[in-house]
Formats: sequence, structure tokens, C-alpha cells
Amino acid sequence: MSTSSASGTALLCLVVFASTVCVGAFGPLLPEIARAQGLPDWQLGVLAGSFGFARMAADLPAGALATRRLATSLTLAPIALLAGMLLLATAGPFPVLVLGRLLTGLAHTLVMVGSLTAVLQDRQGPRASMRLNTLEFAGMLGVLGGLALVGLLPERWPWNLTLLAAAGPVVVSLAGTLVLTRVVPGRLASAPSTASAAAATPTPSARAAPVPPIVRLMFALGVVMALAWSAVSQFVIPLRGTREFGLDRAGISGLLSLAQLVDLIVLLPVGWLADRIGRLPVLTAVAVTLGFGLLAVGLGALPLLVIGCALFGLGMAGWMLPLGVIREHTDVTRLGWRTGVYRVGVDGAIFLGPLICGVLGPARTPIFIALVGVAAFAIAVRLGRG
Repeated sequence: MSTSSASGTALLCLVVFASTVCVGAFGPLLPEIARAQGLPDWQLGVLAGSFGFARMAADLPAGALATRRLATSLTLAPIALLAGMLLLATAGPFPVLVLGRLLTGLAHTLVMVGSLTAVLQDRQGPRASMRLNTLEFAGMLGVLGGLALVGLLPERWPWNLTLLAAAGPVVVSLAGTLVLTRVVPGRLASAPSTASAAAATPTPSARAAPVPPIVRLMFALGVVMALAWSAVSQFVIPLRGTREFGLDRAGISGLLSLAQLVDLIVLLPVGWLADRIGRLPVLTAVAVTLGFGLLAVGLGALPLLVIGCALFGLGMAGWMLPLGVIREHTDVTRLGWRTGVYRVGVDGAIFLGPLICGVLGPARTPIFIALVGVAAFAIAVRLGRG
């Protein structure tokens, strides 16, 4: 599929949007899940983090599948997502809930790796960052839709019924995928090109090739951003808002929606700016903003928490830019391997973020969030030095 095709790009964004609505719906419901299921914090951390664990475990297999059978990867995603949401909606015992989250993580990996494969395999151009951020825009819009849906549905509905309602757009995702395979069947159904196949199956020399320092720094920044996103949105804001400030479901949705809304507003301008002045200066500003947002969210009173949510959303607008930098400094024969390793690191951090918070408990979690913020500042300093 050529990502320059208007119909193909629009359908791809629709699939990503519809697949991420239920991702946004989970966070505000976490305190209710804890109360209804009687889960301690460590089990909440496992439940929230299993989404990232599934993504981490599936990244490299999903990358290989997307390179060879892109249509299959995108078609399997909504099926796995629907299965996971149905398991969660049973409100069953803890292992069933974890299995449901694992399936949703697998589904998210399939759709995102498939979508990124379509974008990254397309030829580079002056709007490369803009294309990546447009795809991210669709995903963030879906997350915001899930947050809004939870805030609008009746408070008296149990958490599992609310989550099941958020699974409705999965049908749109499946339909969009089926249409996508018919509108642009050539790229989706065909075998990969020689360059793509080489990128997907690197030689030992490609794996062992020295990694440029800037690529290592992008790996580190991706991990920091993933830790921040998973810990803050999947654990800290829902539980701090409920336990310390007495916010209800709508209040938690409002805080999370603020971060997502700011992210959406600045996402495309950030991509546009990165294409014109360079990704590294933009990433430096993004890392500084993210650091301040994490300090406010982790340590601040309610007014600072609100400001921190806005800064956090602004910082997360650079989520896709490290991949663009990696692409700039990677030969095509090593691109698939390095992208896969990058995603394993990022999704491993998404798994560890809420798990670490759950194990540390409410007294020590602010220290962990502050340390992630300090890491963001350190990366910004390193980027600023060139």
C-alpha cells in the first residue's frame, strides 16, 4: 500500500482510531475494577501492565507477520481485540482479566506494527514526520474518544458494562480492514520487496553492526516516554485522583482527556515543525516539557496535577519522532531489526510502568515518577549538546 494514497491512508487511520477507543476507556475504570474485584495494588499493576507485556512479547513476531502478510496482521487485530474485551467484560477472576488484557495488548501490537510497517516502508520524503504523526493522531483521537465515552456513560453502569460499550468501535475497525484490503490490495496482499525482506530478516552482520550514539539515545528516550505514558495514564492519575482528591469516574476521565486533548492539538504542528527545523531540536523541547509534566503529576497538589496533565500531553506529542531519527541513521537492511528492538524496549517499559508503581505502592510511586522526569531532563541536556 502506498501511504501517499488518500483512500489507503484514510482507511488506515480509521482502523487505528477504532482500535484504540477501548485503550482509552480502561484507565478511568481502574479504581472501580480495584473495588469491585477486591484487587490489591500489585495485582492492579499486573493487570494494567499486562497490556504492555503482550505488546513486548509480540513485537518481533508481529513485525515479521506484517512484513510478509500485512493484510493478515491487520485483520487479526480486531478479532483479538474483541476476544480480549469480551473476557474483560465477564468480570471474571483475576487470571481471566489478565488474559483479556494480554489479548488487547496483542491486538494493539498487530494494528500498530502493521500500520507503522505501511508508513515506514513507504519512501522517505519531506513530510515523513508528518505522516508518522498523522497515524499517531488517529490513535490519540481514539484514546480520547474512549475517555470521553467513559465520562458520558451513566455512572451507575458497572465497570464491565462500560468497558463492553467501549468495545463497539472494534466492528468499525474490522470493517475498515476488510475495505482496506480491497481498496489497495496490491501492497497489502503481496510479498515484501527484496529490501523489505532483508529488513525483516537481518543477517548476523546486520544485527552485530555498531549502533550510532544518536540511535541509542532514541532508544533511551522511547523507553522514558513509554514509562511515563503507562505509569501516569494507566496508574498514577486514576489512583491519585480517586484516593487523594476524591475524583469520580468523570473527573478521572477529564484529567486524562486533558492530556490527550493537548496531545491532539499539538501533534500535527509538532510533526510539521520537526520536518522544517529538524527532529532533534523538537525532541529536546519535548523531553524538557515531559520532565516538568511528570514532576507536577507525581508530586503536585490538584492544581499542579491539572497543569501537569497538560504538560504531559504536550510532551507526548513527540512519541513518534524517535522512530524517524532511527530511520535517518539506519540502513534499510537493518531497519526492521532496529525498529523491532526499539519497540520491544518501548513496550517493555509500557509493561513495567504500572507494574513498578503497583509494587512500590502509593508512598514510593511519586519518587519513581520524579526519577523518570529527571531521566527526561538528562536526555534533553544530551540532545541539546548535539
